[in-house]
Parts: sequence; structure tokens; C-alpha cells
Amino acid sequence: MITAGTSGIEINLTAVILAMRGDEPVVYASSLGAAMPPGLPSGPFDPGRHRTLELGLRSFAQEQAGLNLGHVEQLYTFGDRGRLLPEGSGEAAAPHLVSIGYLALTRMAAGAAQRENFLPLYQFFPWEDWRGGRPDLLDRVLLPALESWAAEAEAGSDVEGRGLTRRERLALSFGVDGTPFDEEKVLERYELLYSAGLVDEALRDRRPGAAPNRLAGSPPLGQVMPFDHRRIVATALGRLRGKLKYRPLVFELMADHFTLTDLQRKVEAISGHHLHKQNFRRLVETGGLVEPTGEQTTTKGRPAALFRFRREVLRERPAPGLRLGASRSG
Repeated sequence: MITAGTSGIEINLTAVILAMRGDEPVVYASSLGAAMPPGLPSGPFDPGRHRTLELGLRSFAQEQAGLNLGHVEQLYTFGDRGRLLPEGSGEAAAPHLVSIGYLALTRMAAGAAQRENFLPLYQFFPWEDWRGGRPDLLDRVLLPALESWAAEAEAGSDVEGRGLTRRERLALSFGVDGTPFDEEKVLERYELLYSAGLVDEALRDRRPGAAPNRLAGSPPLGQVMPFDHRRIVATALGRLRGKLKYRPLVFELMADHFTLTDLQRKVEAISGHHLHKQNFRRLVETGGLVEPTGEQTTTKGRPAALFRFRREVLRERPAPGLRLGASRSG
């Protein structure tokens, strides 16, 4: 523990462990007690046991979840005051917990015992899944509530900490007023909903301006998570979407052999939007990301060629990813 004044600081490692269940992205969420919703696995960093932070993360992921992680990368350090309990509720008397968030990818084996702990990623962020077109939730519930929130501030007097008005934050985050919708801004969208008091975490944290009446008669905006765990998951999803464009991370979530259709569906699942079949295949093949195995599927229906990740591309190009094109129009 690092002492800081009369309380103290504890270093915690928190993992966003992503996998694929069929064509759906899922995130590992463990029970934190009967009175709390499922949350991200986490554990204290023990420098006596672990030489590095990453080794500590891999160790407790194996111990808590029985998972062997593939790609792991550090996201951000989450240490805001009030992130575990609402301010004024007694948290100041306890050591202040600073969480180092990580994105971790793993493959889910068929019949794995921990499958039940993986929850659909988009049940936490239903507005992020555009694979079936623009989500109805956006125009029916979410944007009208945000428009109302933005209109509450007088023009020119609502500049916030980032030097942006509420209207500007809304446009940049959700792609309104002619601004493109950027799939990578997952965190910005969640934080805007939190600032507007529209997600349950804002009500729970007693945020000023949290206003459930804006959503009267509507379902909650995504499944709540304890503490600031949904913010950490939003950070991870935005990071992964961005990295798809210059790192072949999607293959960390694939079986060793796969069809191009399966690869496209996995990329669509992570990016959150549908891709044109022929354009996607041209992108993959001209990028040298895959190579045929010479085998075909043996399931019912028309056989399809099987491919594998072509590892040589890592030495051939500095950024071998999938350039998926421009952001969607909001």
C-alpha cells in the first residue's frame, strides 16, 4: 500500500476479458455479492508475488476465472474520488482504490465451465450495435432525452470542463447536427449519458442533474454494473474498435481455421456495424492477412474454404489491420 495522507492508496488490477460466443462479443462478469450486479474480475497487485502488473493480471484471471488470456494491454488508470461509493457516504475513511484497467482477449472453448459468466457485451451498450441498422433506441429514447438535457443550458453559458458546450458534446459523441457517428467513441457516449444523468450509475452515484424523469416509461439504458465498471468496459470496446484498423487483434478471438464469412461476422460484431461482403473480402485478401489452408468445411450445406491467419504479415507491414472505411452517418 502507498500511504497518502490519513487514508491510503491501494493498487487494484481490473480486467475487461472479451471473447466471442458464436457471432456475439461477450465480456466476463463475476458475482460480487447478492446485493450487487455482476462486475469485472479484479484483484490487488502483489509485488511480492508478481514481477509485473501484467503477470499479476494474468495470474488472478487464471485463479478467479480459470482463463488463459491471449492479448493483454493496459487501458487507463481509474482513480476518481467517489468511484466506488457516492461521495459523502464514508468512502473517505477507507483506503482509496486506484484501478489499473486492462483489455484482455481470450478464446472460449466449447463447453467451458465459465461460459455462464460471459455476458453479451451489447446488453451493457445497446446503442453501440448497428449490425441490424441504426438502433431504434437512439431516436425513440436516447437522443430526445439528450436533446432535452442540452437545451436546458443557455447558449454560450454551458461550456463544460473540456471546453465544449452540451450541444457540442452531443454532436461529437452521437453524430448529430451533420457530424459523423464515430464507432470508436464508445467511452465518450457513455460519459455523456452519465453526465446527463440518464444511466442508472448516475442515479446511484447521486450525480447532480441525474434525472430519471427524462426516461419515464422507458427501459434502463443498458445493464448496470457496479462501481465504474461500465466505464472501464466502454474504454476497452473503444480501444479494441480502434485497434482493429491497425492491429490484427481479431484473430486472437478466432479459431485457428475459419471461413471468411466467420471472420467477417466477428469483425462486424466488434465494430458494431454491417460490412459489405465483397469489399470486406477484397480488403482481407489484398492486405495479406489470411491464407488458405487447402481444406473446406465439412458441415451441412455448401462447403466453404478454410483460412488461417498469415503471421508473416506482422513482419511485412508496421500496421497490418483492417481499414474498415469511414464512420457511419448519424
